[in-house]
Amino acid sequence: MHEDDPSGSAEELARRLIGEFHGQSALGKRVPRRLKPDQRPDRFRWSGPGPDVRDPKPFSELCDQLQKKDTWSAKLAEGKIFSLWPMIVGDQIASHAKPLHLTDGLLHVQAESTAWATQLRLMQNQLLEKFSHHMGTRVVRALKITGPKAPSWKKGERHVRGRGPRDTYG
Repeated sequence: MHEDDPSGSAEELARRLIGEFHGQSALGKRVPRRLKPDQRPDRFRWSGPGPDVRDPKPFSELCDQLQKKDTWSAKLAEGKIFSLWPMIVGDQIASHAKPLHLTDGLLHVQAESTAWATQLRLMQNQLLEKFSHHMGTRVVRALKITGPKAPSWKKGERHVRGRGPRDTYG
């Protein structure tokens, strides 16, 4: 009886399957046995009860690995500055000044008035110490503190260069 012959009885089919299970084909030929666990390629090995490189990792560990890369650390530090701004500089300063952006260690801060901008410039060294304490010395190396934006007298899309029209009634 051949393997592809569907007319075999259930008894012969059962014998053939049991023989294949024990390593023999229906024709009496030896079928290669399964590989032992230590002979299998890595993708077929069981991990077992101990720790293994293929075990699932906690999400925090994956985030830590991404943070160690240079491209991620700068953006994470910038986000940390914006999220922890009131804690780093204090509530009073945070209510009168806000960070705009961080570029190559230079933090741009905009104060709500020129008086606050002057005060923050005088406190610049103390603020840099606070940043180095909370975030490390390489993140913020200098501050550029500006006051509020001056109002623009340009109305519409066309305007005259230079001083433009001033007091024309006198």
